[in-house]
Amino acid sequence: MKYDVTVIGSGPGGYVAAIRAAQLGFKTAIIERYSALGGTCLNVGCIPSKALLDSSEHYHNAKEKFETHGINLSNLKVNMPQMIKRKNEVVEQTVKGVNFLMKKNKIDVYHGHGSFVDKNTISIQKEDGNKEEITSDKIIIATGSKPIVPASFNYDKNRVITSTEALNIDDVPKNLVVVGGGVIGLELGSVFARLGTNVEVVEFMDRIIPGMDKDCAKELMRSMKKLGVKFHLKHAVTDVKINKKSVTVSVQKRDSEDTFSINADYCLVSIGRRAYTDNLGLENVGIEKDEKGRIAVNAHLQTNVDNIYAIGDVIKGAMLAHKAEEEGVFVAESIAGQKPHIDYNLIPGVVYTWPEVAAVGQTEQQLKDAGVPYKSGKFPFKALGRARASMDTEGMVKVLAHEETDEILGVHMVGPRTADMIAEAVALMEFRASAEDATRMSHAHPTFTEAFKEAALAATGNRALHM
Repeated sequence: MKYDVTVIGSGPGGYVAAIRAAQLGFKTAIIERYSALGGTCLNVGCIPSKALLDSSEHYHNAKEKFETHGINLSNLKVNMPQMIKRKNEVVEQTVKGVNFLMKKNKIDVYHGHGSFVDKNTISIQKEDGNKEEITSDKIIIATGSKPIVPASFNYDKNRVITSTEALNIDDVPKNLVVVGGGVIGLELGSVFARLGTNVEVVEFMDRIIPGMDKDCAKELMRSMKKLGVKFHLKHAVTDVKINKKSVTVSVQKRDSEDTFSINADYCLVSIGRRAYTDNLGLENVGIEKDEKGRIAVNAHLQTNVDNIYAIGDVIKGAMLAHKAEEEGVFVAESIAGQKPHIDYNLIPGVVYTWPEVAAVGQTEQQLKDAGVPYKSGKFPFKALGRARASMDTEGMVKVLAHEETDEILGVHMVGPRTADMIAEAVALMEFRASAEDATRMSHAHPTFTEAFKEAALAATGNRALHM
């Protein structure tokens, strides 16, 4: 078979690229090595983790808050198998949705491991051992990423696990060690902490969620400590020993000889992800990679082979599903001769703990390092009527604006539903709005989004009305 556009990988970047290419009139194919479409995000990442996050939050609220709301329960307990079953059902429904979209857009789906024979030919190694070849004018690599697990961690998928295995633990562990204080580790750590697990986080840096605003890191850490999570900042894991039904994690303080051990049911390794380019046959077409093993692309997301493009986790940039989606649309429209645009500064980042963390634009530290004059306005959720009504008073909103022009340069939130609230900030910043523009917009009362307006008021000159 010959196609106009073929996508290797069916995660959010890949399947969206395929849909947009089909919409633009291209004969399109997509290749997925696993039996289910959707990639990491739909199958073992974004979607299943959010399902468990919501389930654990419901339990936590029932245990900690319902009585205050006047709802009395007895014999409250966690049914972990049912929680996992519901998660799996959510995943199944979402994957079926992607299958439907492929049929709707007349995209041919191939299951098997795709690799380059030459710049226009892809060999597909199927699970049954058979091979098939297809040709394509344009090819988009969207193969995503895999967790980084050093050999010294003795990753066995049983006691030493990654996020993939953590999503299927069918009994609440008594103790869990999380290696890495980034987004994935904190999200899954918070799931089990809410369910009653003793969670300890080991992080080499001096703060959690590095890369996000320091105030957000402080607020989230304060909140997770209330859940009982213990943090070992500026510490490194030196050894992981697997026992019959547990693990022993050896930890050393950074720049010190001080060491100690943690015994736990599981060790969740969450220290980052690497671009997945294994056995793609890149060497057969001479595609270049950078020093971190990512596929090198130009401003048009084109590799050094002019008909081959790459998007998502496999190239430089934040490993975010929505970033990959934007790039998928960008490449499809570029192939069609259009002039699409992506502002990477305005791709939001979210941590789906509760409270949630959401941010877009520059952090305060980035503005300081760049010498940009700025002003800051903060507003705490505890001063918000809607937050008090729902007992979601942790966190704050911070707005950073240019000191001279008042243009919004960054928005950083920790609080209820901030993953949804951040879209307002993205929209305003896309049109280069000022903090005053945000203050002039009517926000329904009572809502969580009023915190954003109040923070913008604070940024324009201590004009917050409810603080």
